[in-house]
Order: sequence, then structure tokens, then C-alpha cells
Amino acid sequence: MNNLIVKLLFLLFAFNVSYSQPWMTNLDIAQNLALTQNKMVLMVWEESTLYPYAVLANDETGKTILIENLFESEVISPLIWEYFVPVIVAEHNYAELYAKIKDNRSQQYINKFNDDSIKIMDVNGNILNLSNDPDNFQNITTIINNYALNTEYISPELIGYKTERDFYSAYYLASKYFDYSMYLKEKARPTLIDLGLIYLNEASEFITANASEDQKALTERVSLLDVQQYLITKRPKKVIRQLNRMDAENMESNNQSLVAFLYYTAYKSINDETNAALWESKISSVNLKKAQLLINLNS
Repeated sequence: MNNLIVKLLFLLFAFNVSYSQPWMTNLDIAQNLALTQNKMVLMVWEESTLYPYAVLANDETGKTILIENLFESEVISPLIWEYFVPVIVAEHNYAELYAKIKDNRSQQYINKFNDDSIKIMDVNGNILNLSNDPDNFQNITTIINNYALNTEYISPELIGYKTERDFYSAYYLASKYFDYSMYLKEKARPTLIDLGLIYLNEASEFITANASEDQKALTERVSLLDVQQYLITKRPKKVIRQLNRMDAENMESNNQSLVAFLYYTAYKSINDETNAALWESKISSVNLKKAQLLINLNS
């Protein structure tokens, strides 16, 4: 993607494109448009538009160029619209949006939510780019390289979650974000895993709020998916330790296929063929393909 972005930037600077599409001002509409276009949302608070908002961008030579005002640039606007759905959110929406996250997000997340920096969100309003250096200008090229995700892969789960928020829609969306992270470059994977964990935590909250006879099995399923993140971040030995501590072999029968998948993948990742062989026959062909992808990541 980087070469494409660099070339596009060069063309925009060279021909001085005189086109600046206004940003959206309704978050709900922006999120729905992003869902339709398989994009992430690029969001800023309205207050940040009241002063010149300087950002950086890279040209084809790698030279860093200062853009004096993000919101008035005829150069950057088409680029942002190409990869995101940009929206300016009015300050009067702050209280409602803050109430949704104040009790279930990290302090780092809250700080990012509160500041005037660019926020990359999924179509449900969850922030992806939590890291931020307030003393430095933000680089639009870097933001595009890191966070301009095509969400077509997770579109069915995003639509399902939008349609009805319950344990299953939250759980499946978390799982799909984990799967999607495996196809990204290594340094980008943790950010998508963190996004998936937001939905996995929400799935846990649904279990607590809606007690049922499946509560034990669903709780186990959440715990097992949580363990999967350590395969993606190349920590297979931790997976084995976690499974042993959870006494995973004695979990509910409908969770045993997931247990087998995790044990098999972790043992194969550390070249323990003897223990891996004990679990291989219990894994579906689909999960064997997924396991091989994870094994390759850990090699």
C-alpha cells in the first residue's frame, strides 16, 4: 500500500488538485457509510477544527512535508476520503459517547478519546489507534499505512453486530478481528487484537447480564478465544500454560474442538510433534488450515 500512497501524494502535489470534499458531521451516518464502503472512520472533535491543524505527509522521495491545516488542504482531503470516512463530531455529543466507555475502557483509551488527535474508529465507534505523541505532528501517510483497513473480510460480523448486539454477535466479531489480524503486518496485529478484545469483553458482559444454562460453556468459550491472542503474538508456550491452568481438557464437550485447536497449534509452533499428534485428529479441516497459518506466523 505504501508505494500507492506515495505515488498518489506525489500526483496530488504535482498537479495541485483543487478539490476538497467536506467532512461529514454526523457520526452515525459516517459509520453506516463506512460499513457500506468497508472502511474505517477517521474522526476528530469539532473543537480541533477551530485552529490550524498541522499534519505531516510523505512525498515519493520519502521527504516529509508539512500540511499547515488538515481541514483546509486540497491535497490531503481526497487522500483521506480514498481510505477513510472522515467525520467531525460536535462537542455536544461528548457526554453520550463518553458514558458508553467510561467504565469499560483503559485509561490510555480514555485519554485518546478525550484528546484532539485523529482517531481511527471501526463502524461501531471503537478506537483503533491508541498510541499517540501529543508533542509531535501526526503523519497522514503513516496513519494510512497503519490503519486504512479494508473491512470486507469482517463485513458479515460487523453487520450482524449492528443488527443485534448479543453474546454471539460480539463473540463472533471478536473472533473475526483476531483472524483478520493474522493477515496484517506484524506490528499492526496487536492493535487489531486489542479491538477484538473490546468485543470479547462485551461478550462476557452479555453472559453475566443474561444468565442461562449455557453460562459455563459460554464463559469457557470466551476464555479460550482470549488465549488465542498469544498464538497471534508468537507466545505459544503461554498458550499451553494457560490451557493447563484452565484444565481445558475437562471443559464442556462443545468447547473441546477449540481446546484441541489451541493445543495442537501451540505444540506445533514449538515443534513438539509428539504432543501435537495427540490433538490433530480432533481438529476440523477448516481449523487445520487456520492452525497452519498460525504455525507459519510463529516459525
